[in-house]
Amino acid sequence: MNALIGRRVAPTAAGECTRVVTRFRYGPADRIDVVTRDGARRSLPLDDDGMIPARLGVPATRVAYLDVTLTNDRLRTLTVVDTPGLSSTDTASSDRAARVVGDAPFDDDIDADSEREVAAAEAVVYVFTQAVRADDVRALDAFHDASARLAASPINALAVLAKVDTLAGGADDPWPIAAPLAQQQAGLLARTVGDVVPLAGLLAETAGAGRLTDADRDALTRLAALPGPDLQLLLTSVDLFRTGPAPLDAERRERLLARLDLYGIGYACAQLAAEPRLGTGELVRRLLAVSGFPRLAHTLRQSFGWRSDAIKAGWALTRLERLAGHTGDPRLRTRVRDALEDVLRDPAYHRLRLLDAAQRAATGAVRLPADRETELIRLATSDDPAYILGRPGAGAKDLIAAAGRWRAYAVDGAGPAQARIAHIAHRGFQLLAQEVRHA
Repeated sequence: MNALIGRRVAPTAAGECTRVVTRFRYGPADRIDVVTRDGARRSLPLDDDGMIPARLGVPATRVAYLDVTLTNDRLRTLTVVDTPGLSSTDTASSDRAARVVGDAPFDDDIDADSEREVAAAEAVVYVFTQAVRADDVRALDAFHDASARLAASPINALAVLAKVDTLAGGADDPWPIAAPLAQQQAGLLARTVGDVVPLAGLLAETAGAGRLTDADRDALTRLAALPGPDLQLLLTSVDLFRTGPAPLDAERRERLLARLDLYGIGYACAQLAAEPRLGTGELVRRLLAVSGFPRLAHTLRQSFGWRSDAIKAGWALTRLERLAGHTGDPRLRTRVRDALEDVLRDPAYHRLRLLDAAQRAATGAVRLPADRETELIRLATSDDPAYILGRPGAGAKDLIAAAGRWRAYAVDGAGPAQARIAHIAHRGFQLLAQEVRHA
């Protein structure tokens, strides 16, 4: 959460404020409003460290959500809603939750008001550790069931395999384990999320929120100067790092553990051993890269950002259609429907048709060959020909060729449902080719 915002403001240790839904949005000043279930608001300042205070002044059971406004440019174009765990390990709690939201295993502290915050989300990033469990799948299904909108599909759901730096143990490189594990979990969740992205969240927060100082870099340089066997032994376990002989006092060791843990400390020492004059800024950039956060940020932009306007437009058109159908004034109904017809003829509207087609394919409602399903989803979620076709340097001619392949599939080999989707894809490739040529 803090890495996404680029600032350490959300608490990470279990506490009162981690048991309630928190909404982060842009505002002219940093402030916190505790919104209770009766709609009342109680304002709080951030604590001395610029974080949400540990105590809210209101029992958590009375809190609907925390409304946090920050003068943060990353929040100018999105609102982020952070929820507690959506699946409870307490059987009684799970039973209580089931009575509120059906079979959805939402945490029992998420009351009806806060559950609406989750249901109103346009996209979900679901965080889990180690491996997907049955309750993870149920929690994602609960999000889908709670939202009747276009967002409730793999097109707008992403999973994060968190804490990958703990997979290998000690300071060993976790990525040879994390990457194939995330790929395996993506296969298990193929009908639920669009992708599973591995992430070392602690490193992402430390590097992304600017928590590593020059003094930390100097301390890491002193560690990096130790003989290799001595440093390797020190990084074998947290206890050894705390008690083994090293040129750092106990306070500095705890600070490094809190910011980097053993894997991050080992990685930073390796970088500084190879380049002793490496600056703090460059070290932070390398730590951010090895955390996996750049891939997560890119996936978020690729998956959610590009089509956010199309999704909002689709919801608006749907509401207008419903309003036109319920108005008692026939002249107003005709005027609204005529205006809608004008909008639907606009080529830009075809993006919504692509999103709908991709949603049906991704959820398995309409079965497509795996390669075509992948290409359709990419077409619906990007305007980059190279990404869509999986071919560097792809251009307008390649898009026209892809359109021809979809047209051929529609008339030969596809069933009625597949043919309808194929025609939508064919038109989508044609329109994108025109845009590329114009550009």
